[in-house]
Formats: sequence, C-alpha cells, structure tokens
Amino acid sequence: MTRLLVEQVSARHRRHAVLHGVDLTVAPGQVAVIVGPNGCGKSTLLRCIARLHRPEHGTIRIDGDDLWKLSPREAARRLALLPQSPQAPEGMTVSGLVRHGRHPHQGLFRQWSAEDERAVQRALDATGTLDLATRQLDELSGGQRQRCWLAMALAQETPLLLLDEPTSMLDLGHQVEVLSRIRHLAAGGRSVVIVLHDLIAAARYADQLVAMRDGRIVAAGRPREVVTPALVRQLYDIDADVLTAPGDGTPVVVPMAGHPLPVSSPLVPALATV
Repeated sequence: MTRLLVEQVSARHRRHAVLHGVDLTVAPGQVAVIVGPNGCGKSTLLRCIARLHRPEHGTIRIDGDDLWKLSPREAARRLALLPQSPQAPEGMTVSGLVRHGRHPHQGLFRQWSAEDERAVQRALDATGTLDLATRQLDELSGGQRQRCWLAMALAQETPLLLLDEPTSMLDLGHQVEVLSRIRHLAAGGRSVVIVLHDLIAAARYADQLVAMRDGRIVAAGRPREVVTPALVRQLYDIDADVLTAPGDGTPVVVPMAGHPLPVSSPLVPALATV
C-alpha cells in the first residue's frame, strides 16, 4: 500500500517558474485527479512525480523514500506513467507493447516468466483489449490505441499509477469504461494520480480533486466539498452553476446561460454528459 507525499515542490522550465511550493498527499487506494486551465502546471507536477522533470526545490516521497534518490529500476517498480502522447515503433503489435510494461521486472537472473505472461493477460483484460492482442498499433483507432497504452502501464503492476489525460482520445462510452476500471484498480490498493481537463468527469471519479492555477494548488478535497461556482470562476474565468446529479450527488458544472464559453474550456466536451 503506497502513500505519495509531495512537499513544497517548485519547478522551472528554463527561466520560467511553473510550480510554486506545491504540497500534495495521495493515500493508498485513492484516486487523485488534478484539474485546472491550460498552462497551470498540472502536467509538470505529474512529470516531477514521474521523474521526468527534476524539481528545483522540495521533495517527493513514496512510502517515505525520496523518489529522486531511487535507482531508475526501483522507481519503475514503484510507479508507472501513461503520458499524453506516447509513441511506439512502427509495426509493433498490441501484445508486444504491453509486454514492455514488464521490463522493470526483468534482470540478469529474472527472465520472462509465467507470471509476466499472466500480468500481460490481466492488463489486456482490464482494458478490454484482449481481442486486439495480435493487431498492430498503427492499424487501430485512436481510442483503441489509448486503451492499449493503458494496458502497458497496468502490466507494470506498480502501486502508483500516473495518467496524463488518459481519456483524451476516447468516446464517451470508453471514457466511462476506462475511468471505471481505474477506480476498480484503486479499490484494490493502488494509488492513482490523473490529469484531466474534463471537470465533470474529474468530479465523478476522484476521491480527491486537486485544483491548480498559476502553478499553485488552490483547492483540494472531496469533489462535493471543493467544486463550487467560486472555484470554477477562479480556475476558468467563467460564471457557472454547480448542480447536483440526481443519481449519486456528483457536482455537475453548467456555464450560465448567455455566458460566452471559451473554446478551450474543459466544460465543452463535458456538457455532452449532462
């Protein structure tokens, strides 16, 4: 059971400060979803946790261990990342891609095993891609490829899973399916950190919703407690009503009638789910 602790993390892109003293705790079995406007630093925060962008200040700990002091192989056994735009060699099959997720578990005296094969099958089954296993990635739709990449991350079988916009290329049905599967994984004990643009989806599937603006966390907590008209205005500079879904009480954000909605707003695709 893994606990993630981010303490006073600041980061830069060259001379430009991107993160300013960010604190975040993700408990074992918790789904934390990071939201905020474009350029607010949410993907940079995820990259810092994934050891792809070294913080200028602060520490990131997994179960008390400083993440940036772990060996690359040990870190890869603790966390898996699905980036926004993953790339694979031309002609690679789905099963070949997913098998790459087992690389951190290989070594000089630990070659491919029956357990590795079972892990691949579990990942394919969890993402509904078993029937695609022999297909080549470049002949699949964008949504199918996204589910295959998620399968590779799941095959790594790490206690911490990091996902950057995992539903960006999926239709509504597959968005619900993938996010529901992620919640199921968390129920089994994995900690999950997701970056999403869709505020309504974030509110529905997050245990902890983390709202960022200008490199800082401006609100964090249960969606029902933190999603308010004031927060929507603070994040996206629009006026909105926050309604309650009749089924489960999830906050539903609806821009006020007559209010011009920016094309880049995360509420544009979300309106289809209301």
